[in-house]
Formats: sequence, structure tokens, C-alpha cells
Amino acid sequence: MDRRKFLKTAMLSGAGLSILGDFNALIKTAMAASDPDLVVVSGGPPDKIVKAALDALGGIKKFISRGDVVVVKPNMGWDRMPEQAANTNPDVVAATVKLCFEAGAKKVKIFDRSVNDPRRCYVQSGIASSARAVGAEVSYVDDRKFKDMSINGIVLKSWPLYTELFEADKIINLPIAKSHGLAKLTLSMKNWMGVMGGSRSQIHQKLDDCLVDLSMKIRPTLTILDAVRILTANGPQGGSLSDVKRLDTVIVGKDHVAVDSFGTTLFGIKPSDLACLKRAESRGLGTTDLRRLKVEKIHV
Repeated sequence: MDRRKFLKTAMLSGAGLSILGDFNALIKTAMAASDPDLVVVSGGPPDKIVKAALDALGGIKKFISRGDVVVVKPNMGWDRMPEQAANTNPDVVAATVKLCFEAGAKKVKIFDRSVNDPRRCYVQSGIASSARAVGAEVSYVDDRKFKDMSINGIVLKSWPLYTELFEADKIINLPIAKSHGLAKLTLSMKNWMGVMGGSRSQIHQKLDDCLVDLSMKIRPTLTILDAVRILTANGPQGGSLSDVKRLDTVIVGKDHVAVDSFGTTLFGIKPSDLACLKRAESRGLGTTDLRRLKVEKIHV
């Protein structure tokens, strides 16, 4: 082949590769655009519904990278058994931790500032043993690790928050869906009270604004709302099995306002019935209008 033919062949090959590269990029963009905003999976055991939900969102590796230190933040606030639905389901926690490690996470940390004695809450909830069994680092909250942090919210200007949360590469918020005497429901936004130091009862007078302030400060990589069992009355602590409804469901998404908005429908109310969601939307934290979202529902 002479020099002229060689250059012509090379140019054509390069153009072909360029077109192929552009085509592949378009395919990837189209696939990303087709991912749902929310995924609701029901009907199976926790490990299957959690994995199915994350697969539908593009897979766990879309959110967790090799070498990441991940905080998975469940609700472990109460001295209650899993069947009483006051804490995050331990099998949902374990399934999430396991997937993080499969994605290459270096470490997965779990902690919560519980309301009842943490030594009992961690054990009775079943979370400590389930999470440790799949390799998570489960620790009690250390008061020395709370640091006063600037929030610059409408109500909360600053507050002592748990530093280990902010030192992580990725954060997965993993609350349970349940009733709450003061807030109506406790979903993902209220779960951040578990990383607050100080006297948390001080925020109860302006709870909705404070929850939004916290959510402006803490931005999770992913939110997984546990609705394997929901507590329909007498929350947040519950106690009676007659208040528990089994749904075998998880709701997963990047927009925690949207996740919580869908969570309200499990209790027969609307997102607009929760003041914190309306205020969060008005401050640009997410959307409460489920009609505008691509919601994928899967039964396994």
C-alpha cells in the first residue's frame, strides 16, 4: 500500500471509530435517561427486593465505587424487635451492606444515636448482628465525634452533627416507614435526627423546618425506604403487633423528597399532608409530584 492509500484508509477507519464512539455514547446517554426516578419493589424477601430495586436504577456500581467508605444509616432508635416495625428491617440493612461490598466498598459503617439504651436497641433490632455478619462496622455513637457544624437553615443555624457521616465517601439513608405522633410519619428526612447531638427535643416546636434544614446539609447518595413492615399507629416506638402491616416492599431513589412522597401513599395520605415535604420542595430539595416522575413498580 502506498502512502496516499494508507492515509486514506486510516482516515476512513478513524471516521468509522469516531462514529461508533459517538453512537455508543448516545446509547449510554439514552440508557441513563431511561432510568426510573423511583423504583418500588415488592413481593419477595428483603435481599431480592433490595437488589431488584437497585438493578432497576442501573445497579449498585452506579452509586458505590471501589474503595469507597460508605455510611449506611438505618433507624435503630428503639428497644424493639423487628416484628414490631419500630426500626429498619435488619435483613434490608444486611442486603444493602452486602451489595456495597460487592461494588467494591472498602468499608461500610453503621451507627445511630438511639433514643432508648443503644446496647439494647442495637441487639433487639437485629441490625447489629445482621450487619456484622456481612462485614459492616457497627459502632455505638461516640459523643466526642459530634462537632458543631454550620447549617445556615431557616431555623437551624448550626448544630452538633456526627462527623463520621461527613467523612464518608457515600451515604445511604435507610429508614423505616412508620407513623409518628408529632410529625404524622417518619420517613427518610426524619432519620437524620439520628446523627444530631445535643438536646434534639429542642427542635420539636419547629420540627418541619428543622428537618428540611438538616436535609439541606446532608445529601445522601441514595435513599432506600424500608416498608417490609410499616408501623401504622402509635409510632415512632410502637409495641403492639396489631399496629404493624406487612408489605414486603422497598422504595428506592436518589430524590429523597420523592421517596418520602411515595412513602406517604402507603399510609393512605398525600405528600401535601406532610408539611416538611412541601417545604422541602419549595426549597429545591426534590419533588412531591409523583405524576411528574417515572416510577417503576416491580413484583418479584
